[in-house]
Amino acid sequence: MMQGEDRKKRKQSLNPRSVSEEYSLRERPKEDTTKMKNKVSASSGNSKKRPWSWDQYLEEERAIAAPVRAFTEGQSFPQTKNGFKVGMRLEGIDPLHPSMFCVLSVAEVIGYRLRLHIDGYSECYDFWVNADSLDIRPSGWCESTGHKLHPPKGYKINEFNWEKYLEACNAQSAPKNLFKSQNSNTPTSKFQVGMKLEAVDRKNPCLVCVASVADIVDNRFLVHFDNWDDTYDYWCDASSPHIHPVGWCQDHGRPLTAPQGHPNPEHFVWEEYLEDNSASAVPSQAFCMRAPHGFQVNMKLETVDRRNPMLIRVATIVDIEDYRVKVHFDGWHSKFDFWVDSDLPDLHPVGWCGRTGHPLEPPLTQAGPSDLKSSVTQGVCPTPGCRGVGHIKGAKYTGHHSAFGCPYSDINMKKEVVLPDRLGGEKQITFVPVHFVQKTKRLFAEDEGEDEVQDEEGHVENRAELSGYDGAPRLRGRPPGHAMVKLKEETSSQGQKALSPLGKRGRLPSRLAQSTKYLRIKDEEEEIELNSLIA
Repeated sequence: MMQGEDRKKRKQSLNPRSVSEEYSLRERPKEDTTKMKNKVSASSGNSKKRPWSWDQYLEEERAIAAPVRAFTEGQSFPQTKNGFKVGMRLEGIDPLHPSMFCVLSVAEVIGYRLRLHIDGYSECYDFWVNADSLDIRPSGWCESTGHKLHPPKGYKINEFNWEKYLEACNAQSAPKNLFKSQNSNTPTSKFQVGMKLEAVDRKNPCLVCVASVADIVDNRFLVHFDNWDDTYDYWCDASSPHIHPVGWCQDHGRPLTAPQGHPNPEHFVWEEYLEDNSASAVPSQAFCMRAPHGFQVNMKLETVDRRNPMLIRVATIVDIEDYRVKVHFDGWHSKFDFWVDSDLPDLHPVGWCGRTGHPLEPPLTQAGPSDLKSSVTQGVCPTPGCRGVGHIKGAKYTGHHSAFGCPYSDINMKKEVVLPDRLGGEKQITFVPVHFVQKTKRLFAEDEGEDEVQDEEGHVENRAELSGYDGAPRLRGRPPGHAMVKLKEETSSQGQKALSPLGKRGRLPSRLAQSTKYLRIKDEEEEIELNSLIA
């Protein structure tokens, strides 16, 4: 009897409710209810006729679901319910400025996910997290831990008071019991603020750069690239494959990118740099790189849509590296595929949406040709497969009805959406980057023409160059230009060109192409199809 009940519960978890039922579970501010009503009703009509089922889909596709054991704790099924409510206030990390803790408010709740708003700023800077995210904290946390809290726009840092602010907003703080307790087994006691290390630039993963430990919170620390702003910073723990001890590049024959403005970047020497800055290196025994992930090609999972992060779609892993996976949304064109770290919180096992009460977008092929065309006649969105939900400019708009606002339209796939940095000045934020693929040459001439992996689009993906070469000479820091990796002229899927020679930092994308006048913050990893510099 008990076995029968268990099977019934499992079946329910794999078979999400209809789209209309799931979207009714979302919690939004009252003024947004009317805006979403028409879009939800228009998108749910077909779901009532033929409910989508994971069990049936896996059987039809003769596919297997990624095993739960392949997912991290933050990706797998949550152990508690989401108790956050719209309007609650809290503190958290700004994903575009990872060194900053800001005053946040819960703008929307869908299942186990939250859309967070940075108080005092435009909704276009809103972002989504899971309810157990390590990036959010209860109000008062910064004061109790000695961290600087960046208040809402118009407030002075030294004059901000949580009690008065909550009273002025007629709001309440999110209860402390809603936040996940920190229980990681990865120690960071050997890492100290100010210590130096070598770290992969995750927005330009072909680079390993001089970096520092800028902050430590529980079992995580903030990696900061020396003499660069915080938009390239990221949080990780000691098991991250993106961090290495001082001297790692030399030991592995890799180029090390010196700090911006270094007087002699071609001949960077760690001993001199540490002495000049009165700094010490992170002990080599502090690093404990985790084992590679257990995902395999063709495994199914549920993944947040990066171009429209309010949605979670049925997805397939189409390529893998030791610590990254390439995700494809079932039924969609491969131009929407993207590489991500295997431990990204936006990857979930089959059945996650059904168990947490989040709507799951079924494969596009399940809709049928007539339904794909129906949106045009209904005046929703002319892009095939798009139901008019979401907007290219983020949460400021709940939906769209034309190609100009569609995250998937050709016009928006061919251009970057640039927004001003919320902190002001002349900085610019690339809110949605143009997808592009880098083409590379071999590090050594004798290797050219060997082991090149060419995909259907014809780009060359060099796996050996960045994953390790035992025969490489030992180099001190950044070697002369002739020993550098030379990257060919890259051509995006839209025909745009960019030059990306690894040896000349100023011509690589993102911070590498920035001037002192403009800054473009690229989406993490920018779809660069290069192995992260890990070994």
